[in-house]
Amino acid sequence: MPDGYKPTNDDRLTIISISALACILQDVLHEGLGHGLTAWLSGAHKVTMSTVAMQSDIETRWISANGTLVNLLFAAIFSLLLLKPQRYSPAVRYFLVLALAGNLFTGTGYFFFSGVANFGDWAAVIHGLKPYWMWRLGLVVLGVVMYFASMLQVGAQLLPFRGAESRSSRLRALCWIPYFTDGILAGVSGALNPMGLFYVIASALPSTLGANAGLLSLPSMMRNWRFKGSTQVQAGRVSDAEQAERVAPIRRSVAWIATGAIASLLFIFVLGRGLTWSR
Repeated sequence: MPDGYKPTNDDRLTIISISALACILQDVLHEGLGHGLTAWLSGAHKVTMSTVAMQSDIETRWISANGTLVNLLFAAIFSLLLLKPQRYSPAVRYFLVLALAGNLFTGTGYFFFSGVANFGDWAAVIHGLKPYWMWRLGLVVLGVVMYFASMLQVGAQLLPFRGAESRSSRLRALCWIPYFTDGILAGVSGALNPMGLFYVIASALPSTLGANAGLLSLPSMMRNWRFKGSTQVQAGRVSDAEQAERVAPIRRSVAWIATGAIASLLFIFVLGRGLTWSR
């Protein structure tokens, strides 16, 4: 075992609960605060929101764009909260990193998705603009550049969670568990939506599994990353910079688990079935 290394035994159930809460937050921000509130303030008389989509009796480019823009706005807020991450407990810090990742990946991934598939929020935003092929190409390029930049930003926040070895099983678990948790949550809740199975296949799963694909790649991408201020050390040893920065284990938390369970049930059986506001 490397010098200065202490095993990190993160509690898997707490990680799953934190992952579910971050996923739910991102979805509610996108569909509710982004699309839903914008439609309501724009004069819509009926708004229906579920976990996979928002429908209203009016359509504007602003309504379509605001889901993504709200995600990017909150990603900036979470970035500011993480400027001094040492003040947070490991669980809170991990939640903020996942919230950052979810909002960044959804916000930037939607540009690429709409440009390639000609479907979704930003396909509606650029509808009717000419030359259309150039707008689609612009979305693809913008999406690729911004998504890669997002991976670098999220990776920098996850680096202190990495174990002593470069092939960190801890980092892999902290990235892969939220990916599959989000996919399961999106699929189950989406299956109950009032708009049909099409939106699960065309919206819920691509926007979750596709947008969060960066989480699958980050562990291998970060294999040779070094801590700021660290220097080359003997193989099997941990530098002082790494030891000082490393985040402690995420311990079992009844509060996180209970909150995650309640929020997931509401997300699946209440929001999943759709909520409607009329005036």
